[in-house]
Amino acid sequence: MRKDKRFKDLGLNAGDYTSKQQVVDILLEHPALMERPVIINGEKAVIARPSEKVEELL
Repeated sequence: MRKDKRFKDLGLNAGDYTSKQQVVDILLEHPALMERPVIINGEKAVIARPSEKVEELL
């Protein structure tokens, strides 16, 4: 999860998001905070960094 200017602009505190569920919840609310894109194709998904991972999925 990105903890850059956007994170701070939202008034968020990293210490408040320590469990997996808390991180999932904040990413669902603010998807721009996701550091690496997730690409889904059917029932498979990859974290698309490096970009070659997308090619592997397709």
